[in-house]
Amino acid sequence: MNMTPLEILWYSRSPHPCPLGLAAQLGWFIDEFRDDGIRVFTVQDSVDLTLRDSHLDHHLPNSIRQGGNVPAIWARSRGARTRVIGLSWMNEFQAIVSLPGRGIEVPAHLAGRRVALPVYDSSVDGRRSEALHGFLVTLAGAGLQPKDVRFVDVAADRYWQPRPVAAAHGAGSDSTVRAAPPGVFGEYARQIGALLRHEVDAVYVKGARGLRAAHIVHGHIVQDLRVHPDPMAQVHTGTPRPITVDEELLQTHPEVVERFLARILAAGQWAATHPRETAAYISRETQASEEFVHEAYGIDVHRHLVTDLASRSVQALESHQHFLREWGFINKGFDVRAWIDPGPLAAARERVADQALQVL
Repeated sequence: MNMTPLEILWYSRSPHPCPLGLAAQLGWFIDEFRDDGIRVFTVQDSVDLTLRDSHLDHHLPNSIRQGGNVPAIWARSRGARTRVIGLSWMNEFQAIVSLPGRGIEVPAHLAGRRVALPVYDSSVDGRRSEALHGFLVTLAGAGLQPKDVRFVDVAADRYWQPRPVAAAHGAGSDSTVRAAPPGVFGEYARQIGALLRHEVDAVYVKGARGLRAAHIVHGHIVQDLRVHPDPMAQVHTGTPRPITVDEELLQTHPEVVERFLARILAAGQWAATHPRETAAYISRETQASEEFVHEAYGIDVHRHLVTDLASRSVQALESHQHFLREWGFINKGFDVRAWIDPGPLAAARERVADQALQVL
């Protein structure tokens, strides 16, 4: 253990429901380390894009991240010294969407059609990978092969955090996208635009923002991947969502990591008994209404902000790494199970249990 005091602790999370995000909104990380003189910052608040890139490549020392597994896997495959210390599983809405009147009612109707794959100006493209995975699962379920559709690249804007939005009205033409308030389609704006302009016949969307985008254009759900009987079919960059830590931080200040993780565990427990407040948190995090939150993540979403290292989640992380290697999103594979360190989670659970006993 390093006796040199830690002065700054960084954290990062994606704008999706996760227990780290909830703990952050509750102010628990600042509370936890205030008396230690440790300043806690989130990379998302930085105006320095190089600093914010740490959310993708995990280059920032003394940092903890919870976000999509694709950037985490990509960074590790390129040599980033990180460890996985927790996983969360959110069975969120994800679907293949077309428009009424296009003749695509069921997955089999995708044969011979154009389907959108987003292209972002980033070295790692988690959104493209999840769209590809969603289409491949849908095609396989209909007895189709990747060659049976035409994949169309759709350039997309870099997307860090959702902007505040207002309601949009009207649908059925590209004017819907132009007339909608900025950010109303979030990361799906370019794909929805391509769909409305007849440049593609189907798109992939997920989460509360994806559901909202489909709703605004009166989209037809061709395949709801959330109800697929195989849990591995539901895997994408956000499921499972890993908590990764800078390995040097874990080695030199393990108690800091354990305390940080304990707050994440406690946030999940708090959520389970605070359904309304949790829905409000997710609404703020995703910039979608609570109605869309409940429809996208379930009426019992407050019960699913759980952090663990469940075998299903570990298997899914391992399976997704193989998928990313097979389809060229990463160039080098690695041992996912060796990447996981269960020690901090076990220690954090003990801390949470001890604090609960002290309250009693």
